[in-house]
Amino acid sequence: MNGVLENLTNPALLFFVLGILAVKFKNDLMIPESSSKFISMYLLLCIGFKGGNELSHNALNSETFGSLLLGFSLASLIPIAAFLILRRKVNAQNAGAIAAAYGSVSAVTFVTAISFLDFAGVGFDGYMIAVMALMEAPAIVIGILLIRMANKRNPEGAHSSSSFREVFNHSINNASVFLILGSLLIGYLASDQQAEGIKPFTTDIFKGFLAVFLLDMGIRAGRELGGMRKNGLFLVLFACLFPFFSGLTALGLSSFLTNSAGNMLLFSLLGAGASYIAVPAAYKQAVPEANPGIYLPMALGITFPINIILGIPFYFYIINNLLAIA
Repeated sequence: MNGVLENLTNPALLFFVLGILAVKFKNDLMIPESSSKFISMYLLLCIGFKGGNELSHNALNSETFGSLLLGFSLASLIPIAAFLILRRKVNAQNAGAIAAAYGSVSAVTFVTAISFLDFAGVGFDGYMIAVMALMEAPAIVIGILLIRMANKRNPEGAHSSSSFREVFNHSINNASVFLILGSLLIGYLASDQQAEGIKPFTTDIFKGFLAVFLLDMGIRAGRELGGMRKNGLFLVLFACLFPFFSGLTALGLSSFLTNSAGNMLLFSLLGAGASYIAVPAAYKQAVPEANPGIYLPMALGITFPINIILGIPFYFYIINNLLAIA
């Protein structure tokens, strides 16, 4: 119990809560948009570089390739499961967009989980950065395919305005994927001496920037929470419960691949996370009929806070106590 309470007092997490409270109390606290974008780029650059440098010290073995395959499989199958559940209550366009969001990943949730592991003194393998980057795109593409399949069965349904090729190119060439893969490669090529030379930038100030970024995310999540009442109980429950289904599924499958508690936790959060950056950017053009006022508040207003506040310590408790992974 003391360990759980200690993890919940992680300063980065508390800054996130502070952001939510600022909105709740109608405070005018805000982070300038330009600063928020810079910090987001900084965080992705750092985790990519550190992951690539760590990867350079690890052999590319069956566990590495198995993990990449598992990540791709999760990003392909989770949106299908989500779509089948959602299609009972919402139209194909919104079901596909929500499914894509919950099949893709939240880079900020991933970064926060890394900070949690660092706080707990638990390591992870650098290839998990590559797994995260790989999981960004498949769900975006599969969401489009699911919408198109549903529209073929229902000719009166709306049709995507972008070609499949445009959607595919956008999903694999968006800024976050490009930056993290590029940083991963740079980190992989850098020598230990070169990596040590920029350690004050990539490591020493990382937690401070993360705290400011999570404060901004808390403010944004707090604003989105108010709009969820318009979307109905079903979608609220989905946003609360589905991430635990996908997160526990990812955790269970990853336990067959690795004995690393850090890797398992990251897999859990990759499965449970929901994209609120890459998917809205892609679907704004690809499926304009999908309502971002539905899937964005679900991902950012409900799922993101749940994963940060409850999900990370929940999965960590299971890994350490039920799976007995040290």
